[in-house]
Amino acid sequence: MARRERCSGCGVQLQVPPEAQTIQCAMCNSITRVRTTNYPLAQAQGSINHAANRFKTLISTVMPHNIPPVSSYGFTGGPSYGHGYYPPPLPRPAMPPPSTHGKRRAVLCGVSYLGTSRQIKGSVNDISCMKYFLVEKMGFPNDSILILTEYENDPLRIPTKQNMRMALHWLVHGCQSGDSLVFHYSGHGSRQRDYDMDEVDGFDETLCPVDYESQGMIVDDEINATIVRPLPKGATLHALIDACYSATVLDLPFLCRMNKEGYYVWEDHRSPSIYKGTDGGLAVCISACDDHQTSADTNALSGNTLTGAMTYSFIQAVQNEPGLTYGRLLNAMRFAIREARTGIRLRGPIASLLNKLIGTDLSQEPQISSSEKFDIYMKQFVL
Repeated sequence: MARRERCSGCGVQLQVPPEAQTIQCAMCNSITRVRTTNYPLAQAQGSINHAANRFKTLISTVMPHNIPPVSSYGFTGGPSYGHGYYPPPLPRPAMPPPSTHGKRRAVLCGVSYLGTSRQIKGSVNDISCMKYFLVEKMGFPNDSILILTEYENDPLRIPTKQNMRMALHWLVHGCQSGDSLVFHYSGHGSRQRDYDMDEVDGFDETLCPVDYESQGMIVDDEINATIVRPLPKGATLHALIDACYSATVLDLPFLCRMNKEGYYVWEDHRSPSIYKGTDGGLAVCISACDDHQTSADTNALSGNTLTGAMTYSFIQAVQNEPGLTYGRLLNAMRFAIREARTGIRLRGPIASLLNKLIGTDLSQEPQISSSEKFDIYMKQFVL
């Protein structure tokens, strides 16, 4: 099993392959010698199971009990939130939130699916890198960032479906003009048939919590209703989604279609029956790939450390060119991934099977969707 090691240079926690004796940090490039001890899988899994049991006891007192069951992932199951249905509002998060709801705050969610055939090795590294980037490079207050991974000690920080839903509600709760919000997700994504008739391609995109096989996925309809529509005028939301099938996972009204030469048009994804926009704010989603594509883990970009190709290329592009525009950002990310095709590993619910079938030479094209149209080569990217 992969181990965790703190970088000797910047302190970011890294996930280390079992056979590695040293590891290079994706953020500061420092070389760290790996300790020889390992954390047993059974102990780690036991901690997660214990946390999950504690969570069930806690959450039963605050969650509504009239939400219908949700089907597991795939194309043949029934809808999670079909025919315009949305779950009732959640109560205020039972988790002790970070102490500030200041001008900047973020939810960073990395799902590793520990102990399963769908385990992802790079997602926890993505969260460590993104937190370091937001705090050290972008100036986000450390206590305004809420992290959900399977390595957290608090059961309410495990990325279950209920915890992820409450974290999204926390992100936008009390949001005001001038606030900058970030939602970063690194994990599996999937899709299912659209029964609301509000999708251009006939499929709803989804995120897969750690318990998605028993509790169901989080559907783009719900994500839009939770963090997009309440966004007030003057507030900005950036969603950074490192998952398969993720181009329209926020269900935003407009998708930027860009060709390899950099020319683009805004594709209209508005629905006559369901409003997908904000309450006056700006919501932008930067996703790992198109709705029909898969995303990947790779060490080709960062050396020995496995990271999501989208997460790493995003951080590097923003750090390397301060003040870049959205167009420059998207082109830089795509160029970096095209240059590092070899060495990437598929990230998706059927990752192991497809990696064996098609190898590791895949392509993914990061996408931008938005609540409003703008000139991507004129508008500066600002968190």
